[in-house]
Amino acid sequence: MKFKADEVTSILQAEIDQYRSQLDVAEIGTVLEVGDGIARVYGLSNAMAGEMLEFDDGKQTRGVVFNLEESSVGAVVFGNALDIKEGMTVRALGTLLEVPVGDAMIGRVVNAIGEPVDGKGPIHTTERRAIESPAPGIADRQPVKVPLQTGIKAIDAMTPVGRGQRELIIGDRKTGKTTIAIDTILNQRDQNVICVYVAVGQRESSIAETIAVLEKHGAMDYTIVVVAGSSDPAPLQYYAPYAGASIAEFFMYNGRDTLCVYDDLSKQAAAYRQLSLLLRRPPGREAYPGDIFYCHSRLLERAAKLSNAKGGGSMTALPIVETLEGEVSAYIPTNVISITDGQIYLVPDLFYSGVRPAIDVGISVSRVGGNAQIPAMKKIAGSLRLDLAAFRELEAFAQLGTELDKATQLQLDRGYRMVEVLKQPQYQPKHVADQVLIIFAGSKGYLDKVEPNNVARWESEFLKFIKDERAEVRDLLVKEKKISDEVDQKLTAALEAFSSRWNATSKTK
Repeated sequence: MKFKADEVTSILQAEIDQYRSQLDVAEIGTVLEVGDGIARVYGLSNAMAGEMLEFDDGKQTRGVVFNLEESSVGAVVFGNALDIKEGMTVRALGTLLEVPVGDAMIGRVVNAIGEPVDGKGPIHTTERRAIESPAPGIADRQPVKVPLQTGIKAIDAMTPVGRGQRELIIGDRKTGKTTIAIDTILNQRDQNVICVYVAVGQRESSIAETIAVLEKHGAMDYTIVVVAGSSDPAPLQYYAPYAGASIAEFFMYNGRDTLCVYDDLSKQAAAYRQLSLLLRRPPGREAYPGDIFYCHSRLLERAAKLSNAKGGGSMTALPIVETLEGEVSAYIPTNVISITDGQIYLVPDLFYSGVRPAIDVGISVSRVGGNAQIPAMKKIAGSLRLDLAAFRELEAFAQLGTELDKATQLQLDRGYRMVEVLKQPQYQPKHVADQVLIIFAGSKGYLDKVEPNNVARWESEFLKFIKDERAEVRDLLVKEKKISDEVDQKLTAALEAFSSRWNATSKTK
């Protein structure tokens, strides 16, 4: 085999040009002990808190510095800790924990460190963002005034959510918390909102069902799912919400609106408690570490409506917290309630009696209030909360078997119908204009003569009537977003026409 001199010369020249007289300096440590997903490492004297590590186990298992101690560091392991042995070398990577971000993430399912787990190949993006980043300051924010429609009548009418708000969804297990969050994501179609759904500590089958629902309704076109299932290590469950926040923040700082659902933070808190106890941090109330409040506040404070100077983007947070036996005064629920701008409280009694979504009107509140509603909804929903609260009192009084006067009986009958109006099947969010039409009809007494079990049928037929025969009324409402005199007259005329038709058909039946 003959060598060509010019080829050899060109290769040597290229090597000389690329030569750099710098050493590749890396800090190397040694594993002292490992167990339960935690490794104590000796020798990383210059390591930073939150710095990435790589274990020399042949699989390039990653970890992160969690505890800085006098003679060693405590590291959490992201992969299978069983592959890591005592005496194994550990390399500090010199970078903080980051996740990939950008438009390439949309429609993908990733784990807590941004690696795809949906089998659709690698994610091609050059953008990366640190998992932990400071929340925007007061000067960088503006008040929450733009509604984020959930598509759920009971929420949009009485506990509205605005873009940039943090609204807690709280309740016992199996009361419909995730359903409310998924309905809100489904309702963001055509609203130019990027959604991030973070699943923490859930069964893999439940997560698969949720993803299937999002795909079925076309919501994955604008949604990113971050998964840390119940079988994943505690570090991944702890970091997953921060990863979701970082992915959403990228869009927020680029002037776009985002919605981030954390499902749920009680499981994240349990994962953090596990890590802290294994690293021998002092336990506090309910064995949680003393900084568990800071753990959640630094996550939720990242949700904001940015000022126009910063691009005007927003990140709305819907954290979910599970209670045990309705114990709202437990440690984690009270912590998160004090951080958020309101809560939607779900009650098992209502859920099992068929009132779904099972929202307790008395405890649920939005601290943004009417600022996050369109004027039309603000006008008709103003008295709805008080009417429902009065109805609940009357209902309890009526159960005593006392004779009621005519006015009280009318108020009670209307209350039953308004409860029916606020019921809604899952995965069927409604446009805000349709919500206004229905609540307007109920509050003006057009449902008083309709049997409670026929209210759902009346609602669907009325909306079909408006769409087919009186579309101009709905179009005007969508355009003006308020109940002007013209909208009032046309809507009243449409209701009169439909009511007479309904009465005529019900008599023939």
